[in-house]
Amino acid sequence: MKIPTPVKIPATIKYPATSLIALLAFAAAPLNAQDAPARMPVPTAPAIAKGPPKLIVVVSVDQFSADLFGEYRASYDDGFAQLMQGGVFPSGYQSHAATETCPGHSTITTGYRPAHTGIIANNRIDQAAPRKDKTVYCAEDATVPGSSSSNYTVSDKQLLVPTLGERMKAADPRTRVVSVAGKDRAAVMMGGHTVDELWWWDGKAFVSYAGRTAPAVVTRANTAIAAVLAKPQAALSAPTSCTVRDKAIDLGGGKTVGTGHFARAAGDAKAFRASPAFDTSVFALAAGLVQDLKLGQGPQTDIITVGASATDYIGHTYGTEGVEMCVQMAELDRNLGGFLAVLNATGVDYEVALTADHGGNDLPEREIMTGIPEAQRADVALAPANVGKAIGEKLGIATPLLFGDIPNGDIWVSTAITPAQRKTVLAEAIARYKAHPQVALVLTAGQIAATPMPSGPPEKWSLIQRARASFYAPRSGDLIVFLKPRVTPIPNASGGYVATHGSPYDYDRRVPMLFWRKGMAGFEHTGSVETVDIAPTLAATIGLKMSGVDGKCLNLKAGGAPCR
Repeated sequence: MKIPTPVKIPATIKYPATSLIALLAFAAAPLNAQDAPARMPVPTAPAIAKGPPKLIVVVSVDQFSADLFGEYRASYDDGFAQLMQGGVFPSGYQSHAATETCPGHSTITTGYRPAHTGIIANNRIDQAAPRKDKTVYCAEDATVPGSSSSNYTVSDKQLLVPTLGERMKAADPRTRVVSVAGKDRAAVMMGGHTVDELWWWDGKAFVSYAGRTAPAVVTRANTAIAAVLAKPQAALSAPTSCTVRDKAIDLGGGKTVGTGHFARAAGDAKAFRASPAFDTSVFALAAGLVQDLKLGQGPQTDIITVGASATDYIGHTYGTEGVEMCVQMAELDRNLGGFLAVLNATGVDYEVALTADHGGNDLPEREIMTGIPEAQRADVALAPANVGKAIGEKLGIATPLLFGDIPNGDIWVSTAITPAQRKTVLAEAIARYKAHPQVALVLTAGQIAATPMPSGPPEKWSLIQRARASFYAPRSGDLIVFLKPRVTPIPNASGGYVATHGSPYDYDRRVPMLFWRKGMAGFEHTGSVETVDIAPTLAATIGLKMSGVDGKCLNLKAGGAPCR
């Protein structure tokens, strides 16, 4: 792997890692691969450590599907190799239908599904919003004057429930709650309302809420990243195992993917974000905060949540099955390993839970080539604006009638028309969507609201049950429209993103869940569990009860059986 020239960053602890982590690791001097100290050995013992851990670490790898984990787990020899010595749950479920970043992250440390967190999508329509832009971003304060869904003030106010960190701090005010992520919505949804440090990447640097003072470690990280971005990045060499995936896929309009190796021009922050280096920066900052704040070294238990976002940007930009993702999986393993090496070196008794906010689907052009004939791109006519325009022309109504994105998901009917017109428009929209050959199911808000909250194995839930798990009446749409499996809601891939997620199907719902603590007896639980089980499971290890949540406690001493 080609490594950029490291930058000297004043600090006291050397960071034993590869790739850009060495650059951002707050080392007293740059580390060459041959100079980096060996990884701290990870001791094992026959039984889990006694007493509560001193530090809880929750890692979310954005768009890290159970399918990706299964494909690459045999090749992991670094960070994932350590975690796989603990409890492995290959079939964790973001069990709801709204498989997007914000809803998914809202489940991980709360123990609640989106129906209770209130986070029903990354973006929703609020026709009563006090501004011209009626789209509301999930991690913003829409009441800020002059704001919009693309120029917003980051806020936690839309999250309706507390996180594990908040509960820990309520039980012991000495608890430090720290959240770091590549996306603001990941940092906010996992950190919650009461945090000591919360930092996310804004496209140029790591930032936080207005008025917060940046710790020295954040300043050092931003300085180092700026130095990296100022220089071009040569293409990364791929592991030999990735060679078979190094094939160009024609997307039309002169655009191809499948042969990218993350070469980057100087100053290209967008390309940096969709590369392994982005995760490096997040893990390095998280490691620096652990070091500088001495997390886990006080009388209380602390918590840090880490949102690694590069896998998602790479999946959207290049798809999930090309050489780009293959390189990312190798580098993610190393980035995670470097982070865990710092934790091991502290000597702190820490506990890790790793999962994902959702899965992902590859681009249909490559899926068709690999034996998935039903894969296709969505018809642009399905866009609510287009369906609404056609209905308006038929009914003689000039105002926009339907709002939302190309489904899978919520569609809102205009409140600017009369109740009688709304009823007619709704009936017309249902008929038109049901008649389209790419549509699997159309549900009304009333149908979903009348459905009991699902229980039992999430893989057996019907589509309406999956929709119910992410339905919150004050915010959800008037209609939910689900496309058929493998229909990608990106009509044209020649422009920006080429692949995505967001469907109610298992390739988007199923994610891995890994738990590790030094001395923990390893096991693999092959049955299904849910990401809402993570928070109550971690809470149990520190003697904190979480009653009334959607998730259940998993007994990490008994191979994943429910806690008694």
